[in-house]
Amino acid sequence: MEYFALLMFLGVGLILLTGYPVAIALGGTALIFAFFGTLLGIFDSTLLNLTPERLNGITTNVTLIAVPLFVFMGVMLERSKVAEQLLDTMAQLFGPMRGGLGISVTIVGMLLAASTGIVGATVVTMGLLSLPTMLRRGYSPEVATGTICASGTLGQIIPPSIVLVLLGDVLSSAYQQAQLNQGIFSPETVSVGDLFAGALLPGLLLVGMYIGYLILLAFIKPDSVPAIPKEDRADNMGELMVRAVKVLIPPLLLIVAVLGSILLGVATPTEAASVGAVGAILLAISQRQFNVTILKEVMTSTTKITGMVFMILIGASIFSLVFRGFGGDEAIEHLLTDLPGGVMGAMIIVMLIMFLLGFILDFIEITFVVVPIVAPVLLAMGLDPVWLGVMIAINLQTSFLTPPFGFALFYLRGVAPKEITTPQIYRGVIPFIIIQLLALVALSIWPEMATWLPSVIFDS
Repeated sequence: MEYFALLMFLGVGLILLTGYPVAIALGGTALIFAFFGTLLGIFDSTLLNLTPERLNGITTNVTLIAVPLFVFMGVMLERSKVAEQLLDTMAQLFGPMRGGLGISVTIVGMLLAASTGIVGATVVTMGLLSLPTMLRRGYSPEVATGTICASGTLGQIIPPSIVLVLLGDVLSSAYQQAQLNQGIFSPETVSVGDLFAGALLPGLLLVGMYIGYLILLAFIKPDSVPAIPKEDRADNMGELMVRAVKVLIPPLLLIVAVLGSILLGVATPTEAASVGAVGAILLAISQRQFNVTILKEVMTSTTKITGMVFMILIGASIFSLVFRGFGGDEAIEHLLTDLPGGVMGAMIIVMLIMFLLGFILDFIEITFVVVPIVAPVLLAMGLDPVWLGVMIAINLQTSFLTPPFGFALFYLRGVAPKEITTPQIYRGVIPFIIIQLLALVALSIWPEMATWLPSVIFDS
């Protein structure tokens, strides 16, 4: 039975490589294996009777209502031209220093990450707006593309991130399951708000390390990150500062309203997401980028993305049910607990597997398929759920950047000028991958980076 479970996991991986729709691949593979397992007498088909109950749990999950709201917020902000104004203003502000344009791209990437939480949209937007400017100003193609890819993936880790919303829901169930398996019948819970708070400091650490790398480049390779020529800079610094404040205030207010309301305990993530959706509409209106046509396009895009997420979740739920029916969860538990190195050895293996899966699977599939299988085992071994969630998020962010299959690289390749070669993009992201790995090592040595803020905010 356990071998059948592992074969099922291998089978769905092979089907996904063919490009078949993920939701159908997950659910279809599970049902095919369940059919043959029933014929061979090694699978109890009555387990499938739990499917309606599971689907009802998905559709009535209040936390997951935040997903379409955050998606709507991100797509609306993408249409409001906020990124364009931010990039232009920040470039003028930091332009006089070497590496200033790269720093401005990183800061805008951080603000967009905290406003939208959608990696693909951020990388494409930054690629279209900032890459031509950086190349025209004399930036090395490697530095320009690496900075854009890295800052674009900050939406994976900086809250409010859709990754963290989905991870929070999955880890909450896994944490309760791990405690019940240990005989704890009044289990503690972990919320999306806990993950948001836990990811904040590591996310800001990554931003600081990106900026530190660009400042270092300004000293050791100044020609790769030149300053904006004096004749192209703003003449009146006072007017530029006023303009910067005007451009920064709207997105910062939106970030404070959404993230602040969650961290202060004023609103749940779902309630805060609705505030963000309304705030994005008001921001678009203030930028004169709102009409019925734009609203229709945003709603259509939101419906498509949300439908994809929930279809994958339904397929993953069926897959998980059949996988457990074959004893796959027990096989994974035996595998991880028998590894040399104890809990740390198990954690390293899981991180490595997720990193490699990130080359071929999107974060949604990994969150819904892999995390529910391995998280209960790791949490039963004593790991902190918030720390585990942040480590997974940074790990997936790193795989988004890693050649040859990193999703962020594909997003940028699709909008980059023809003179930018794929090897240049690959070389450009290598320093940022090293930064990501250093951040993972730092977080593994000092888990308090992820656990301190949630304990201060929610346990006080």
